[in-house]
Amino acid sequence: MTATRVLVLNSGSSSVKYQLLDMRDGSRLATGLVERIGEQSSRLKHTPLTGGGESRERTEPIADHDAALKAVAAELAKDGLGLDSPELAAIGHRVVHGGKHFTEPTVIDDTVLAEIERLIPVAPLHNPANLTGIRTAQALRPDLPQVAVFDTAFHTTMPESAARYAIDVETADRHRIRRYGFHGTSHAYVSRATAELLGKDPSEVNVIVLHLGNGASASAVRGGRCVDTSMGLTPLEGLVMGTRSGDMDPAVIFHLARVGEMSIAEIDTLLNKKSGLIGLCGDNDMREIRRRIDEGDERAQLAFDIYIHRLKKYIGAYYAVLGKVDAIAFTAGVGENAAPVREAAVAGLEQLGLAVDAELNAVRGDGPRLISPAGARVAVAVVPTDEELEIATQTWATAG
Repeated sequence: MTATRVLVLNSGSSSVKYQLLDMRDGSRLATGLVERIGEQSSRLKHTPLTGGGESRERTEPIADHDAALKAVAAELAKDGLGLDSPELAAIGHRVVHGGKHFTEPTVIDDTVLAEIERLIPVAPLHNPANLTGIRTAQALRPDLPQVAVFDTAFHTTMPESAARYAIDVETADRHRIRRYGFHGTSHAYVSRATAELLGKDPSEVNVIVLHLGNGASASAVRGGRCVDTSMGLTPLEGLVMGTRSGDMDPAVIFHLARVGEMSIAEIDTLLNKKSGLIGLCGDNDMREIRRRIDEGDERAQLAFDIYIHRLKKYIGAYYAVLGKVDAIAFTAGVGENAAPVREAAVAGLEQLGLAVDAELNAVRGDGPRLISPAGARVAVAVVPTDEELEIATQTWATAG
């Protein structure tokens, strides 16, 4: 029997998301989530997607990631999809930060683990959890190829003119300070899927990808290769996000420390967790913000206007970087579902060939679709992202 299944693991600090896929056709066999790991109220939700099985959910203490993955393995086994199955070919792990070193998916060995660990200072919230998930999975199936798929890898094609910050070179190199970018698996998948939607090869298409979720990022993709992206050393730079500030004068930090007498930890919390939409109006759910706007809420309107203003600036900037743009693709939770955001983002940019058709924009759908008028010079598309399929595809190609 030929092994054709890939298990995708996304290990967070207190959660594990997982999907099991059959790579013969990319179909999902099971999906699930373990959250609140380490708490008394840990929750596991498992959904088998074959054989007509129903979702199962339980709440009980799950002490650590080792216990979480063992619980996941037990749930999969109930559906005949256990980790001991000879049909399981590999396990793919989302790793947030790969630095400059990892430019493509990589089979994990001790050297790779050491490098991921060395990068913890530039990804203190993510890489430790990713490492824990890898080591636990290795213990459960030491015989299987385990592949790291890095969020940053897609962006390593950026030229130095885009990746470098204008600070002292020796200091930057010593502390690994540069623009790395994130959401790379999403940008890779969506840019390629946009080209397919246009009936073209990715090498022939220039795309601006707008990944708009609670975290948000933009990328300029020329012929399938990223040439610029909005997130930087960390996922804090760039667009206005749900709880993150995005671009800001760095001297604000000095001002808050000197005049506001705030500690580095307090400023970190402010910019990452108490800024963006939630800092501007108290909500980070775009649906709630739009509801408040419809009721005449001025704070919600201002938050929306600031969000759109930043988004337009990046569209214009990346249009200039690319020179020629074939398509703009909206993706992720807000990008795929918030028609008013898409409409407002391109409003007034008709001279750049950008427009949306109101009727097409209002239609909800699960697949990639065009929302620009027929014959538009630049296609505007909604392309649902599929990071798990992208990770599985890269894992399958690397492990094979």
